[in-house]
Amino acid sequence: MSGSLFGKNFRLSTFGESHGPALGAIIDGCPSNISLSLEDIMKNINRRKPGNPQVATARLETDQVEILSGIFEGKTTGAPIALLIRNMDQKSHDYSTIKEVYRPSHADYTFDQKYGFRDYRGGGRSSGRETAARVAGGAIAIAFLKELGIQITAYTRSIGPVMVPADEIDLSQILLNPVNMPHMQKAEEALAYIAKVKSQQDSVGGTVECIVHGLKPGLGEPVFDKLDALLAYAIMGIGGVKAFEVGVGTQASTLLGSQYNDAFYAEEGTVHKKTNHSGGILGGISDGSSICIRAHFKPTPSISQKQKTITASLQNTVLEIKGRHDPVIVPRAVVVVESMVALTLADLLLSHLGSNLETVKKLYK
Repeated sequence: MSGSLFGKNFRLSTFGESHGPALGAIIDGCPSNISLSLEDIMKNINRRKPGNPQVATARLETDQVEILSGIFEGKTTGAPIALLIRNMDQKSHDYSTIKEVYRPSHADYTFDQKYGFRDYRGGGRSSGRETAARVAGGAIAIAFLKELGIQITAYTRSIGPVMVPADEIDLSQILLNPVNMPHMQKAEEALAYIAKVKSQQDSVGGTVECIVHGLKPGLGEPVFDKLDALLAYAIMGIGGVKAFEVGVGTQASTLLGSQYNDAFYAEEGTVHKKTNHSGGILGGISDGSSICIRAHFKPTPSISQKQKTITASLQNTVLEIKGRHDPVIVPRAVVVVESMVALTLADLLLSHLGSNLETVKKLYK
């Protein structure tokens, strides 16, 4: 099975299944001498794992990370960093009823068609639980970027019909509510909506918005490895994401050029833009303003309502999914989006070091 490796220079590989003994991540290509502790990694891991029963599954995983290599006396050594997260609360019997049945909107059918088998215990490699390994690895990329003054902040922009207005975003509110919304009133409305949907044995989707501050101009390539294209690749690789936007996103198709274009101006020898409709990326390359992207997540496909489906022997049937499932995955996905953005930027920054001769000379000297 290929496709478990991300990046060219700052590389992440993940392993493990949702109901196997453990999940894990290996980071290769991380520079040495980056300050990093277990607490730095656990801080993000704790943001991803279930907590509030209003918005998350009842599965109680400690998600305790074990550092196996690559860190010594609080610093990265330059060697591969291996991280392990043991699964402690598997209840595989919850999935026994779907052993021969394909769940609607899951990867069951396609996985079976590709590999000739499927791990029905929560989806195996297709499970959202795999993102725990990404978040563990992403914490290292975040620490690397922090050393360079680059900050990544993601939050829940919308859940179902409840959306935070662009002019009312308050980043100080993100960690003060269970849905990670930058607006306390909208967070309360979202929680009420989730409760309503949950009572109807249903689920809901939403949007995660992510802002990157402190990224200098020049990151990304003008053709295939555009910054926005690589960010799209990273974000669309998160389970449940069905759409990706940069800047004003799809709204750009409704605007005139005179409305969309970001006017430049210079102030004290520094280049600025009056607006940021492009989301900080021009021609596939960062322009020095804030990067702004959005990930749109579908509703959690595991719902308790009766659904029409088929068996592996192609018999029509009706399925009623049991077990412990999130009524919405968006709040837990916020830190996953941050992690994938960080991994993308860390990888590109290392690639950027060889983009022109003068930079190479400075490094060599």
